[in-house]
Parts: sequence; C-alpha cells; structure tokens
Amino acid sequence: MTLKSNLKNILLVIFTTLLLSACSTAKKSGDIDGDVYTGKETVEYLAAGVPDRVFFATNKSSLTTASRATLRKQATFLRKNKKLNVVIEGHADERGTREYNLALGERRANAARDYLMTYGISGKRLSVISYGKEKPVNPKSSPIAWSQNRRSVTVKVN
Repeated sequence: MTLKSNLKNILLVIFTTLLLSACSTAKKSGDIDGDVYTGKETVEYLAAGVPDRVFFATNKSSLTTASRATLRKQATFLRKNKKLNVVIEGHADERGTREYNLALGERRANAARDYLMTYGISGKRLSVISYGKEKPVNPKSSPIAWSQNRRSVTVKVN
C-alpha cells in the first residue's frame, strides 16, 4: 500500500469512529429494557447498560473494537441469564443487490454469534437471520442512515 492509501484508510476509520460515537447515546436511568427516546433516535437495550446492536463498515462483516465491547456486555448478560435464547439479526444498508445484502447481513450476524460463542455462550442459544436491506432503522438515503443500517441486532426470544 502506498502512503496515500494508508492515510486515506486511517482518515476513513477516524471519520467512521467519530460518526458512530456521535450517534451513540447514554441510557436514561430507570429504564430496564426496551426503547429509550433520546430526542433524535431510539436506542434499544437487551437490559440496563447492554446495547442490543453493533455496527459495521461498508461492505464489511468484521467486528470493530466498539462492536467487540458491546458483544462482551451481551455475553456477560447472557451468561447470567442461562435460559435466555436470542436471535441475531444481520442488516445492511440500501446499496447493493438484495442477494448481496442478504449474504452480507448473514455474515454480520454470524460474526456477532461467533464472537459471543468465544465468550462461552452456547451456539444452541444463538440463532441467526439476515434481513439484508429489508428492515432499515433509518429509511433515508444518506451516509448517516447507511451507517445506522449496517448492523447486527441481538433480540431476546424467551
């Protein structure tokens, strides 16, 4: 790689990190499960302090440092709630074909599932489904909307 492409990649990572950190919000006290309205968007939690979603870069299914931190919180929660099963939903932004985005969503969900399994969560408790671009959280066609839609979401089943 050239110095110019390395610099471009570093700036892209910094921009993405800043963008995602600007989108994150703190949980309001008193809320145990469910939605928290922050004024701009709704952030959901599996439980107090345990976010339900992780985000991905464009056309990627590799976990970021922030994604791994969120998944470690999910693993801790799931270890304490041994009878709870979850479905990990994989999502993509609107760009790309339906087939491509379904496959990408599946890779993202599997990346989250595999990481949870490395923290001792049985694969029998973890199901995976891909929605591709079919269930966006932000229906707009913009870079911010796309970054919000590139995600996996861990949903309680029982």
